[in-house]
Amino acid sequence: MRTILRSVNLLDGASPLRTNVSLVIDGERIAAIGTNGAVETRPGDVVFSLTGKTVMPGMVSGHFHATFDGATLDIFPLGVDQPPGVLMLRAAKNARLALDCGFTSVVGAGGGDDIDAQLALGIAQGLTAGPRIVPCSRNLGTTGGYIDLAPWWYEMRNIGACKLGDGPDAFRAIVRDEIRRGARMIKVFVTGGHGNVNTAQRELSRAELAAIVDAAHERGARVRAHCAWKERILECVELGVDVIDHGDEIDAECIDAMARAGTFWDPSALYLQKLLELPALQGPETAALRDATTRELDNIARWLGPAQRAGVRIVLGDDYGTAFLPHGSYAEELTHYVKRLGVAPLDALAWATKNGGALVGLPDLGTLEVGKLADLLVVDGDPSADIALLSDRSKLRGVMKNGEWQRAPSA
Repeated sequence: MRTILRSVNLLDGASPLRTNVSLVIDGERIAAIGTNGAVETRPGDVVFSLTGKTVMPGMVSGHFHATFDGATLDIFPLGVDQPPGVLMLRAAKNARLALDCGFTSVVGAGGGDDIDAQLALGIAQGLTAGPRIVPCSRNLGTTGGYIDLAPWWYEMRNIGACKLGDGPDAFRAIVRDEIRRGARMIKVFVTGGHGNVNTAQRELSRAELAAIVDAAHERGARVRAHCAWKERILECVELGVDVIDHGDEIDAECIDAMARAGTFWDPSALYLQKLLELPALQGPETAALRDATTRELDNIARWLGPAQRAGVRIVLGDDYGTAFLPHGSYAEELTHYVKRLGVAPLDALAWATKNGGALVGLPDLGTLEVGKLADLLVVDGDPSADIALLSDRSKLRGVMKNGEWQRAPSA
C-alpha cells in the first residue's frame, strides 16, 4: 500500500522551497517525487491532500542526553539521581517527546547504564515509540579532570554517566567495552568548557586521545569530543575525532582543518545564551563567568558563517535536559541561530536535516529524494520563511519515520 502526499510545498533539505509537489511513499522509501499532474494514483493508495502544508525531512538532534532532566554540574551528570530503571523510563519519555517534536533521529552525547543502546533496541523491536538512536557511551574523562565530580573518598566514582581512566591502554580497554555494550559513538571530555574561565588544564594526554580514537575506529564506532579551546580542537581534528562539541575558540585555522578532515561541528550555542540569562549569574561575583560566556558566544556567532561557507558540517543539538534547557524545546535552537545569530534559514534547516543525516551515518537520511528513507514532517506553513514554526508543535501536522506515520495528518 502506497502513501501519496499531494499539493505540498517541498523543502527537500538541500534546495529552496518547491510548490505544487506530490510525493509517493512505497514501504519505507520515497518512490516518486513530481508535480501533481505527473503522479498518478493506483487502487489502494492512501492519499493525503495537503494544500498549503510543507513537507520536509525529519530532523536530527546531533547531541542528545536521553536520561537528563534538570541536570546540573553537581551530581546529575553522573547519572545517579535515579535508579537505572527510572532513568530508562525517563529516557523513553524524552525519546517519544523528541519524535513528537519532529526529530526522527537522535545521536547520543553521553549517558550511563547503557541506556542509549538498550533504548535503541527497544524502539527497533517496537516496545516503545521513538526516533532512531545512535547510542553513545558514558562520558570518558581522567582522574581529577573536569568530569571527576565525586569526592575522592566516594568509592563508586566510575558509575552512572561518567567513566574515568588513565593511560592509553586503560582508555583502549574502556572504549572496547563501551562498544561491546552497544555504543556506536564514544564521548570524551578533552577540555572543560562553556563559560569555564580555566582554559589551561589538559584533560587527556595526546597518547590517551589517540588511543580512544584508534580503538573506536578499529571497531566501527565514532568519537565526539567535548572540546572548547583552539589548541585542543586542532589536536582532535588531527587525531581523527569525528565530532567537535561546542568548539568555543574555533577560528579560521580550526575551520580549515575541520573542512579538510570532514569533521562535524555541534556548536550548541543556545546553552551559552541560556547561561547568560540565568538570574543566578547576574551578580558581581559571577562577572568572570559572564564575560567568558559572552566571549564564547560572540566567537561562535562570528565563525558560523565562515564555517558554513568552508563546508564544515555543522549539526543541530544542545544540552537539553540540563536545568535551563528542558527536553521538548529542541527547535528553539533553530530560532536562536536564525533570529539571533544571523544564520540563513535554509542553512540552519540543512544542519537539522542533511548534515544530521550524515552524522547518523545513513546515506538514505537527511534529504527527500527518490529511493531514500521516508523520514519526513508535515508542517503547517513554511519553516524557511518562519523558522519558529518548528517550535510550535501544533504546527507539526504529521511525523513519518521509515515510511510509517508516527502522527498522521488528516487525509
